[in-house]
Amino acid sequence: MTSPLGETIGAIRPVEPGPMAEARAHQDRLTKPSGSLGVLEDVAVRLAGIAGTCPPPLPAPAALAIFAADHGVHAQGVSPWPQEVTAQMVANFTAGGAVANAFAAEVGASVTVVDVGVAADLPPAPRLLARKVAYGTADLSQGPAMTEEQATAALTAGIEVARDLVEAGARCLVTGDMGIANTTASAALICAFTGRPAAEVTGRGTGVDDATYEHKIEIVRRGLRVNGIAEAGAAPEGPGEALRVLAAVGGLEHAAIAGFVLGAAAARVPVILDGVIAGAAALAAGALAPDAVGYCLAGHRSAEPGHAVALAHLGLDPLVDLRLRLGEGTGGLLAHPLVSAAARVMHEVATFDSAGVADKGE
Repeated sequence: MTSPLGETIGAIRPVEPGPMAEARAHQDRLTKPSGSLGVLEDVAVRLAGIAGTCPPPLPAPAALAIFAADHGVHAQGVSPWPQEVTAQMVANFTAGGAVANAFAAEVGASVTVVDVGVAADLPPAPRLLARKVAYGTADLSQGPAMTEEQATAALTAGIEVARDLVEAGARCLVTGDMGIANTTASAALICAFTGRPAAEVTGRGTGVDDATYEHKIEIVRRGLRVNGIAEAGAAPEGPGEALRVLAAVGGLEHAAIAGFVLGAAAARVPVILDGVIAGAAALAAGALAPDAVGYCLAGHRSAEPGHAVALAHLGLDPLVDLRLRLGEGTGGLLAHPLVSAAARVMHEVATFDSAGVADKGE
């Protein structure tokens, strides 16, 4: 029997070039100078390729999924925040008290919180899905953070959440995350999938002093080394090696977000990536199924240095750059109105011919 992961990867097709070419040509007929909407024109073209039609459907309503998990590498002192904050913030999300909740309300997005690996038993709560694979990962600096079976289970959880949200009517998905110490795992994943050195992609996360920052870089290097991953080596080739790397140095929420991206691509629905955790997860998703990257939009560029590296490797241009470093899906949510506006232009702006406006001379 084929696994849900295998079935999902098998269902992913490249974005369609025909509707993309049609969308590009349509942009040039609208009552504006050609190219004057900049990156928003590229977004509209990508949306047409994702949907396989021009003009593309409006990417609304949007649904945010916040995947929460803990990290064994926290024991190495890479974050000033106690691990208990992960569970406490999950309660804050479900109570509606986080920044992500405020931004979601502003843009009209639903919020779903998914426990894939919080190191505590969480009481049932509205908007909370229990998909716990383990009580956090193992310490990546001592060996693999997850077994491949655990990584696959988390990938599958993300796939299923994406499928269920789309079946419930979502037409755009937004990635969110919560997990103390997850920027350490993100840096290790970005190193592994891009071949860039640890010092270049490791950031200060939720805020660390200089000594802790240098220690964090060394922990990332150690994690790569003990798991047989060259710090500046070649990117993993093939789904099998991609899964091994994800399990070795990733987090349960990284794996779930990667599955969420794969699920969106299989459903031909755009997924707006948030910050560095989402960028690291998208690298894993792209290594598992390269065509999945075509369904991704970069909501913003995080202040974390590894995020710009990840986006460049994925070939994605961020829609906003507000020096955010919160996570939760905040940057992705803020970008959603821009994505919707790009699609609405294709439906509502008149062409030169229909409006009786003279085009520029040749």
